[in-house]
Amino acid sequence: MSVSDVAPSHYDRIGGAATIRVAVDRFYELVVADPELAPYFADIDLAKLRRHQVQLLSTVLGGPNEYGGRELAVAHAGMGITDAHYTTVANYLTKVLRDMGAPDDVIDATSSVVESVRSQIVAGEVG
Repeated sequence: MSVSDVAPSHYDRIGGAATIRVAVDRFYELVVADPELAPYFADIDLAKLRRHQVQLLSTVLGGPNEYGGRELAVAHAGMGITDAHYTTVANYLTKVLRDMGAPDDVIDATSSVVESVRSQIVAGEVG
């Protein structure tokens, strides 16, 4: 099998690092503008958080695995994130990807990962 026989990753298909950075910027614009979600980010270094999110989303989409942040459960411990707020955040990510023209299979794959880590981020019972 040659390199040309390998299907491009989701990361490559949507435009790589530059697209991921734009998506993350748009995502956080929506999240911090939401009055229900804004308090979670009041004392957060957003520039650092955006860098981590770019790395994480890049990894999720099959790009370079450079994520050096804490484990998700550790990073979100004690924040009291509700299931409803998590769903809202997930919906913003889907909206941004859709608005940027990401193919449905890329959006579905991303949503699947987001759902798979819900229990690591949401405080208490999920459902």
